[in-house]
Amino acid sequence: MLQSLKPLAGLFATAALALAAMPALAQDKYPSRPIHLVVGFPPGGSNDIVARILAPKLGEFIGASVVVENRPGANAIIGTDYVARAAPDGYTITLGSASPLAISPHTYSNMPFDPLKDLVGITTVAQTPELIAVNPKVPAKTLQELVALSKTRDVTFSSSGNGGLPHLAIELLKIASKGRIVHVPYKGAGPAITDAVGGHVDGIIVDLPALYTMVNEGKLRAIAVTNTHRADVMKDVPTSAEGGLPSVLAFNWFAVMAPAKTPKPIVDKLYKALVQTVQSPDVKASLEKLGIEPYAQSSPEAFAKFMQTELVRWGDVARASGARAD
Repeated sequence: MLQSLKPLAGLFATAALALAAMPALAQDKYPSRPIHLVVGFPPGGSNDIVARILAPKLGEFIGASVVVENRPGANAIIGTDYVARAAPDGYTITLGSASPLAISPHTYSNMPFDPLKDLVGITTVAQTPELIAVNPKVPAKTLQELVALSKTRDVTFSSSGNGGLPHLAIELLKIASKGRIVHVPYKGAGPAITDAVGGHVDGIIVDLPALYTMVNEGKLRAIAVTNTHRADVMKDVPTSAEGGLPSVLAFNWFAVMAPAKTPKPIVDKLYKALVQTVQSPDVKASLEKLGIEPYAQSSPEAFAKFMQTELVRWGDVARASGARAD
């Protein structure tokens, strides 16, 4: 009887070895089907623009088509959570940004995911500063003049909504200036810009690309970019540091994340292809003409450290200002 079971035991052992080898084989063949790049915001916003510039070239370097999929809602929390719950096989990834990944954990009471535990970071791919702009009728042409004005009356600033990067940038301005800066949230950047142009609020702070055309047409006056260096598309606009408020540092970064437990070989393949994509001359040109800079990390591990730093920094701002999204 024991003798007759030996062939079966051999078969079971062979099957077990084959099953154990399957994940490795799947990683070696990755990718073998389209990759879905989820964007947690509606079409037309900064995240969507960056994703659609990157997707075709990323597809070339990774060896599979990359499909941009919009899943908007709750400041990108819905789309990001969808990716966090997806199979960790590299076929569902997200292009996230500062708001859902580093700010929302501090401004929402019930986050459905932990950005450090439920997602694995691959790399940042681009960055753009926030732009402080005012209606041309506002009697302030510099950041110093804007601060002085805010000491005499309320100065209202619109944002794309509660709890996101523009909101926190406004709170940073309020803390640093010690002025009467009033945040006016809107449901999206579009209506926030419309009311700033119409003079219903004094000014606005959102991603630079969203305001670029309005500034060029003279419908808004650029006051400062909230970064450590000037933007190439607006070289005449000083930084917040040059305007005397170096602590008003708020740039939006865009990063690709995958579900936690995505195998390291797949993460490494995505990282290599993303860096190649960001360094591609045509991708760089497409980003830079919109006021967006290519911005890749030296490794996925370096990105993990960057994420931790950003979570701490924006957590401090959220607590100091009391900013909430809900």
